[in-house]
Formats: sequence, C-alpha cells, structure tokens
Amino acid sequence: MTKARDLANLGNKTSLDEINDAYNAGALSNRNLIINGSMAISQRSLSVSSLTGTGYKTVDRIRVNGSGGTYNQSQQTVTVGGETGLPVQFTKFLRHECTVGNDNHILMNRTEDVSKFVGTMKLSFYAKGSGADVLAVKFHQAFGSGGSADIYTSAQSFTVTSTWQRFEFNIEMPSITGKTLAAGNFGSVLFGQDLSTSTAAWTLDITGLQWEHGDTATPFEHRSYGDELAKCQRYYYKHIDGDTSQVGLGDHWSATQLDVGFPFPVTMRATPTLIQGGGSDHFESYGGSEIRRPTGNWALWRPTVTRASLYAPSNSNVTPGFATRVISIHPDAFLGFDAEL
Repeated sequence: MTKARDLANLGNKTSLDEINDAYNAGALSNRNLIINGSMAISQRSLSVSSLTGTGYKTVDRIRVNGSGGTYNQSQQTVTVGGETGLPVQFTKFLRHECTVGNDNHILMNRTEDVSKFVGTMKLSFYAKGSGADVLAVKFHQAFGSGGSADIYTSAQSFTVTSTWQRFEFNIEMPSITGKTLAAGNFGSVLFGQDLSTSTAAWTLDITGLQWEHGDTATPFEHRSYGDELAKCQRYYYKHIDGDTSQVGLGDHWSATQLDVGFPFPVTMRATPTLIQGGGSDHFESYGGSEIRRPTGNWALWRPTVTRASLYAPSNSNVTPGFATRVISIHPDAFLGFDAEL
C-alpha cells in the first residue's frame, strides 16, 4: 500500500490521538530511516563531560564531530507527566552541551545503504535549547571507501528556545545514478553549529528524530525498546557492563591461556573490533577448582559478524582442557563490540 493511500485511510480518524495510535499500531511502519530517534538506547554511557574528541559517546547512533569544540553529553529523562511542546509518548532525549563552540561542531546519525537516501524526503524532530542564535541541519550521501565522492546538501537553519518545538525540513536528495558504491556507504543527517566560527557555548536537547520519504512529516514512529535495541546492536553491542556479569563459557586452551566464546544477539553490520573497559584484572575464570584472572587484555580470535571468541593470558598455570566460566568482577568492567560507520 502506498504512503498516500495510508494517509487517506487515516482521514476517517476523528482525533489526533486516534491518528497517532493508527500510525504507531503499524500504519506506515518502518518509514523512519533513523535508528534510535527516540534516544531511548544508550549502551555506552549515560553521560560524559569535558570531551573534545569525535565518535559515539552516549546515546546510540548519535556521533559527535568534535572539530575543536568542547562538550558534555547525556541521555536525559523527560519529566513525568510530560513537558510543554513534547508529546507524552517520549520518555528520553539527548542533551548536547557545547561548552566551547567551533565551526563544524556537529552531531550526526549515519545509517547504512546510501541508496535509501535519494529523492524527496522529510526530516522532523523535537528540540529545545539555549545559547545558539542559529543551528543548522544538512544531509550527506557517503559512497564508501573507494566509492564516489561524498555529497552534502546546503545547510538549513533553525533556532531553539527554552520550550520544545517540532522542526520540519524538506530536502531533495540527489540521485545516485552513475555513482560508484563501495563498502561502508551510508546516508547521514548532520545538525549543530555548521560553519559558524563562534566559540560561544550552546545547548541542544533533541528527540523524535525522523527521516522519511515523501514531502509530509508524519507522526513519530515509536518502536518497542527491544526492536530499537536490536537495530542499535547491529552497529554496537555491549556484552558486559559492570560487576558479576557472565562473559561466557570456555576452556583453558593451554597452561597459560583462557578462551571463551559466545554468539552476538543480532548479526552485526561488519566484523567488529573489541573495546575493553577497566583493567585486565577485572575478570575471573572458574575452571574445576582453579580460579584464575587474566593478566592482560582480552583479544579477538577470528571474529565474524555473528559471534566472537576471546582469549587472554592467565595469571598462573592452569590445567589445559578444563572447562571454564568467565565473569566480570569489577563495576568498571565492560566488553563492547564496535561495527559503527
């Protein structure tokens, strides 16, 4: 069924609440190309402060381009009962506090497969903030390593106030006919300071980020927490987070090496890299009557997009062939698998 037909079928609904219920019950489902637009998933951290670098820091799928700026970032909870200007279905939002501004200090959302991001499209989101006279949105087609040159659209400005507003932007994404697509291609929306060289501080609170085909901004598509988490885990999966979490089952491969393997909950976008938090002494192995700790960081052994095998040296000799159970023993311990764009 076409989007126009779906919209027409909603015409017999008698209230905005009925229309929203119809959308969120499945009409026009999967129209939002943005993953985690409700800012509900934050696997890495709930907050960071005084950072300058580029990368994914808190809320999943939101990447920061530091570009000489300094910032704090956090996942925030909507006030119980709702906030003025924001539909009550939203429970989380991203707060980005740029304490020292700079040009191209921006946030972005990258989604694989640039072929999805062509033609007439619409972006919408809810935002509030302070300090910035004007922020900007623009769009990006990236054709992957070895592919055609990237394309950026012209920036469109928006001004935030202390109250939530819904912003909508029309965009005609360029055709990709004749372009060379290579591995790692994606479409991206960028929002933030853009080309202004001001060092003034600004804050942006944002949620309800939705990018869809057509010239009409539809009500935000709320997906279940489980669905959104699975979509995020295709790009990043946090396997261990904190004390007494089970890494997995394995064996004493040799007298001085511990091995453990486990499957990922979803197929990842690409073969991931391992990110280990905390110290190498934050894990413990139980094999037979032998309790051992790795003496170095974990390393990946022939990882795939569906599973990981880890190995680490032991702190003392163990009996080869013993089965083992590996757990974390420190609140700062974590193991993450990164397949981000």
